[in-house]
Amino acid sequence: MTFDAMKRTSLLLLSLVLLSIELAAGFEPCPPASTQTLASPDGNFALTFTLRADGQPAYRLDYKDQPVVTESQLGLLTDEAELATGFRLADVARQTVDQTWKPVWGEYSEVRDHYNELLVTLEKEGRRLLVRFRLFDDGLGFRYELPAQPRLNYLTVTDELTAFNLTANHTAFCMPGDYDTNEFAYTTAPISKIDSMMTVNLSKKGYETRAHGGLTVQTPILFKTTDGLYISLHEAALVGYPAMLLNVDDRTNSLTAHLTPDKTGKKGYIQLPFHTPWRTLIVSDDARRILASQLILNLNEPCAIDDTSWIKPMKYVGVWWEMFTGQPSTWAYSDDYRAKPGMTDYAKLTPNGKHAANTAHVKRYIDFAATHGFGGVLVEGWNEGWEDWVSYRKDRQFLFTKPYPDFDIDEIQRYAAAKGVRMIMHHETASNAADYERQLEQAFRYMTDHGYPAVKTGYVGYVIPRSEYHSSQWMNDHYVHVARTAARHRIMVNSHEAVRPTGLCRTWPNWLAQESARGGEFESFGGNDPDHTCILPFNRLKGGPMDYTPGIFQLSFDYYKDGTKHGQRVQTTLAKQLALYLTMPSPIQMAADLPENYERFPDALQFIKDVAVDWDDSWYLEAEPGDYITVARKAKGRDEWFVGGITDEQARVVTISFSFLPPGKSFVATIYEDGKDADWQGNQQSYAIRQQKVSSKSVIKQRLAKGGGVAISIR
Repeated sequence: MTFDAMKRTSLLLLSLVLLSIELAAGFEPCPPASTQTLASPDGNFALTFTLRADGQPAYRLDYKDQPVVTESQLGLLTDEAELATGFRLADVARQTVDQTWKPVWGEYSEVRDHYNELLVTLEKEGRRLLVRFRLFDDGLGFRYELPAQPRLNYLTVTDELTAFNLTANHTAFCMPGDYDTNEFAYTTAPISKIDSMMTVNLSKKGYETRAHGGLTVQTPILFKTTDGLYISLHEAALVGYPAMLLNVDDRTNSLTAHLTPDKTGKKGYIQLPFHTPWRTLIVSDDARRILASQLILNLNEPCAIDDTSWIKPMKYVGVWWEMFTGQPSTWAYSDDYRAKPGMTDYAKLTPNGKHAANTAHVKRYIDFAATHGFGGVLVEGWNEGWEDWVSYRKDRQFLFTKPYPDFDIDEIQRYAAAKGVRMIMHHETASNAADYERQLEQAFRYMTDHGYPAVKTGYVGYVIPRSEYHSSQWMNDHYVHVARTAARHRIMVNSHEAVRPTGLCRTWPNWLAQESARGGEFESFGGNDPDHTCILPFNRLKGGPMDYTPGIFQLSFDYYKDGTKHGQRVQTTLAKQLALYLTMPSPIQMAADLPENYERFPDALQFIKDVAVDWDDSWYLEAEPGDYITVARKAKGRDEWFVGGITDEQARVVTISFSFLPPGKSFVATIYEDGKDADWQGNQQSYAIRQQKVSSKSVIKQRLAKGGGVAISIR
């Protein structure tokens, strides 16, 4: 061996000896730096993760070199362990993913899932907490992960310390924090004025269970900065965990996570291994990109259903709106409030003569659906229990296998099948989720035995189990349990009054839609402000589609001479009602008005008959939250395109470019527009229909009336 070789060998042995001495003394070689950075694939976003001097994790998010969220804390608190400070950074892992997936239904036939990921492993006293960050070209998702480990197993979550420290007094589009409802009017205000201005809007609907503590708001929430940056804050994949609201510090413009507790004050009970939902930030300087973002769907697990061929998006009509117009129609068969499902012989009760869900009346809806090509008919009030369905007071409100005496379910099954119409069953639970779970298997078998492929679930009232809220951990598990069980029975679900969605329709695509916001029914409860549907797609719809129930043609309640809502009106024009089928996308859309009202306007009804509910592609043409939205969509598997444009209380002229059309071809556009004298406060039913030839080079300037809209079909 040469001298140089002997020297190199001696140095290597010395290094190994020194290393073994360091390890024996408790030293670690080359720990990861306490600050880690991550860029989005396009380089516009930069995430900075920092472990502070006290061992508390924090993060920062920048967009195009400008701060979106300044350094903000992370961490969890539990009864068994404090997982917020005293950490050391034990490991860092990175990966890049670029893949595409095909939704069963949606705004796009294919979705790109492209992100850079940073996974940090934190350790303290033998305990491990991981934080996983995924940075996309449209924003950030991050979550906490607790792997199986020797010193932790069961944890009782008492708080989550996640913060979102914003840079200034941004304008917020928000609603109050409540554990039991999402059906508020939106407030548009600077952060510093949210409290006072939200109080004014509470006159339109008050709290059901106001969130504890100080000023809180719900997610999704949208912010706009003075520099024209849009920030949408929400969560994805809400499973096994309470829904997140946000505490607002309106002096520092800081938000912190507020987990919905149960009524004992606990936020959640978990067993390791476990991960939280994703906390999401969708950010852009173009409002259209907020609407187009698929980030929340990308953060959910892939479809859990092997065969999805039975999942069929549809338009439907139903026995529903007549109970909201002030006419003497009701869900109940009799007026005997002492009747008890499963005990009372309803055949011996005196009918009230106002029960809408009777066989002859439902056949009228089936005939209408068959004539005009609607795929489904919903029937509310078909089953025992509607005489007295007050929530929280009794152990059983409804039976889901017991029709009223005047509803012949076998005859309805035969009649609908002969007409080629699918029936949608209604399961109102009065929020007795515990009893619904007891009946669930039998109820779904009853549905399949009678040819019902879809169910509309309802959760009006206060929850049983009585320790729970609509958005607490147990109820969030309940909603998923219903979707999973329904999938096993090949049943599609449209849930109302549930927790707001977080993209779980990707995993369970039979969960077609939810209400979970102030929907079209509130047009009969004082009305929705004209800007309401110009905000919903930026906020509520980021988590998933809504069963908004558009398509109301009779816009003044004065029309119903025997009604009780004189002086009230739907706060849109008729043309805007058509446009909502595009701006409020959903795989299940209701033509919500009465058949006789549609028969008065057959030319306008044609658009609802033609418009698709499932799409190959979508193009957001113009958008500004609270003001206007214009979108174009291509029907799935068809060479047909549709355009919808809406405005708030202001009239405006929108620019519609048809560049989304295939080049070199000519098409006929049928334009359903506001009449010259249309206005949401008068002449609401004034509309016009015209046709013109268009191509990919066409651009039109389209006038929208106050509270108005435009709907276009292109073939």
